[in-house]
Amino acid sequence: MRTVGLTFHTMKTRRGKLATKGRGYLDGQMLIAMPAMMDERFARSLIYICAHSSEGAMGIVVNHPAPNVRFSDLLVKLDVIPAAQRIQLSPRAGGVKVMRGGPVETERGFVLHSADFFIENSTLPIDDGICLTATIDILKAIARGEGPASAILALGYAGWAPGQLENEMQANGWLHCAADPELIFGGDVEGKYSRALKKIGIDLGMLSSDAGHA
Repeated sequence: MRTVGLTFHTMKTRRGKLATKGRGYLDGQMLIAMPAMMDERFARSLIYICAHSSEGAMGIVVNHPAPNVRFSDLLVKLDVIPAAQRIQLSPRAGGVKVMRGGPVETERGFVLHSADFFIENSTLPIDDGICLTATIDILKAIARGEGPASAILALGYAGWAPGQLENEMQANGWLHCAADPELIFGGDVEGKYSRALKKIGIDLGMLSSDAGHA
């Protein structure tokens, strides 16, 4: 299991929040990779956009599980719990899925979660009751059964330079749709991609590689 060096930090931004929401930006939306996506790292990816502004974009892939990585194993690796307590975790903690959040900083952990949990100066509200926390305190709370009702742990994230995401969308690299808790936290990880397409009226079986979406 590749977890050596996994870290959690307080996320800081220039204005003290993740993004300044503005017209035309996709904060709180889902990106859906098109079949024409040339980057194999994002093939059939569904990404929750945490930040999008003139300074770039950042998101978390929510439908690509990290292979051979279990949440309980990470808790032990990070000394959140002793190995002997692994089987005593609450059902809520046991249900947290570990995702490959993206190709940037893959040894860093990010918890995308419902807004019923908040740590002052550490939790960043995004949109529609969804938050992001990147400190180990949230893992400790989950292990105690006191964490958010819904959460996924992402290893790494997806990032775009200023204007890069817009250019990729214009080149038919991505579609987008409204986010919802099922798409982010739902247990049917394999089905998230097709469900996201259905939200915008597209049947995966009929989707061509040159389709666009305004």
